[in-house]
Amino acid sequence: MKIIGNKYNSNKLRWFFVCLFLFAIINFTYAQKTKQKLQADKAKIEREIKYTNKLLRETQKSKKASINKLYLLNNQIKKRERLIKNINKETVLVNKRINVNNDSIQVLRKKLELLKKEYAKILYYYAYKNGDLYNRLIFIFSSEDFNQAFQRIKYFQQYSKYRKKQAESIKRTEEEIYARNRALKNQKQRKIELITQKKHEKDKFLKKKHEKNILVQKLNKKERRLLKDLREKEKASKHLQDELARIISNEIKKSFKETKKVEKSKSDFALTPEEAVLSKNFYLNKGKLPWPTERGIVSSTFGKHRHQVLKHVKIQNNGIDILTEKGSKARAIFSGKVTTVMTIPHYNNVVIIRHGDYLSVYSNLKDVFVKKGQKINTKQNIGTVYTNNDDYKTELHFEIWKGKIHLNPAIWLKKKT
Repeated sequence: MKIIGNKYNSNKLRWFFVCLFLFAIINFTYAQKTKQKLQADKAKIEREIKYTNKLLRETQKSKKASINKLYLLNNQIKKRERLIKNINKETVLVNKRINVNNDSIQVLRKKLELLKKEYAKILYYYAYKNGDLYNRLIFIFSSEDFNQAFQRIKYFQQYSKYRKKQAESIKRTEEEIYARNRALKNQKQRKIELITQKKHEKDKFLKKKHEKNILVQKLNKKERRLLKDLREKEKASKHLQDELARIISNEIKKSFKETKKVEKSKSDFALTPEEAVLSKNFYLNKGKLPWPTERGIVSSTFGKHRHQVLKHVKIQNNGIDILTEKGSKARAIFSGKVTTVMTIPHYNNVVIIRHGDYLSVYSNLKDVFVKKGQKINTKQNIGTVYTNNDDYKTELHFEIWKGKIHLNPAIWLKKKT
């Protein structure tokens, strides 16, 4: 009966640890996925910070206080805040894993203790009941018949197998405790590293905030000049919008003449079958279109938003502005046809590409590599983004239109990874 009792207790123990193992696997899988996401986000933020630093170094060539420099500092501060939050989340995750590991080690130690006690009982019972080989042989040969002798032999075999299994279980548990202890040591080391990194990032964050405060003070003293610059930019922006509206209206009229249609289709443009396909494909790529520069950060979003220094002043942006590095190329977001290459004060060279009844506009180009009527492929370079040597700002102004309607480019462009 004792063998049966031992087996029953062993089975209960086994099921308990199977449940514990499954819980640990689920917890580990979730923690691993969370860890991978946090590390991917962290790597992305660090890449963005590195790139912003590169652009900031460009602005340091100018001794003047500028809105561009302020934007980049604000960008740095926000990204460092995100990085600190990311580190906090990873620290919490590591703490949870340390706690889980501590609990697992305690449970495994209890399991080992039970296994060893059980194993000691087996050895004692086996030695007490059966003694040496001579006693075992007497026990077998004293059987009443062959069947009983066979059952006794099977009993010894099962008992021997059970002993071996218990010994192996003890060994595996000891190895698992060792592995858990080693993992725990690594996790504690990771926690120390994260705390150090957090302190380092906080120091950088405070330094950037101090730089920003000094810069804001300087810019506040230049309020008149900033207001004058803003009015000039607004005037140039209106000129650009008027020109775009005029050109698009002419393109719409031209499309009806060329396709010999007298009535409008569902779009503003009269589309040829080829243009209709192009337009449909452009629409189907909404949210997946490549960026008009290979690298860059959005310095001004679509729509109305507050000025960074001038209080009670709002800016209207009919597209987005992308800060990039000196020498960067502007590239087509989709295949199409160049409808216009022109020059606008403050926006330098401007290129318009038509994609069926959609148009993409690339402004503030230094050099242009394309000409009117030329067919363009996706990601084809169309010009070099202009760098202002006054504040060392390299910025592309980019717009998307559907007929005569402005669209928010951020919705159409692929999210950066």
